[in-house]
Amino acid sequence: MPSVEIKDTKNNVVDSMSLSDKFAVTGKDALLHEAVVNYMANQRQGTHATKTKGLVSGGGKKPWKQKHTGRARSGSSRSPLWRGGGTIFGPQPRDYSYEMPKTARRMALYAAVSRKIADGELTVIDSVKMEKPRTKEMAGVLRNMGIGKQSALIVLGEADGNVMLSARNIPGLSIVLAKDLNVYDIVAHSRVLATRAAMSVLEERPL
Repeated sequence: MPSVEIKDTKNNVVDSMSLSDKFAVTGKDALLHEAVVNYMANQRQGTHATKTKGLVSGGGKKPWKQKHTGRARSGSSRSPLWRGGGTIFGPQPRDYSYEMPKTARRMALYAAVSRKIADGELTVIDSVKMEKPRTKEMAGVLRNMGIGKQSALIVLGEADGNVMLSARNIPGLSIVLAKDLNVYDIVAHSRVLATRAAMSVLEERPL
């Protein structure tokens, strides 16, 4: 059963927290890769489109008669073989999304969190509270936690408007609620700061 230190916003250790075996998952690199590919595929718009010969305007009249011209027969000036014609086998709108098995998706999430803990890239903080939106104060918290120009993800147990507003203008910093956390969020950031409440929410999510 892994255990992590809990720090305050000044990077001082104030407590410790025992975690369940969900956060000790190892050897799931292939599953992590599959989860990231799945997430990115589900984000694709799929609105790309090219015009086939039936969609290009014009070409309604047969360019010349079928026989006795000495030229190859042709039925439309919008044939893909002609300049200004349609596209052969061009991309058409489609849905790229697909579902991963629920158990595999959950396992991938815990594997990603476990990797961050093992690599020392996840820090549990007691809480992040701000009386009013203040970017300078949030930047100070990141500096105290040893996060310079690295990308960072803050995971909150519940929504906090002041904290979210304080973070939105800091490059490379993202905020997500624990209930909405996914594998891509974790692996796409160098450091993860999770509140004690956020870790409790993750503990309750089924494996």
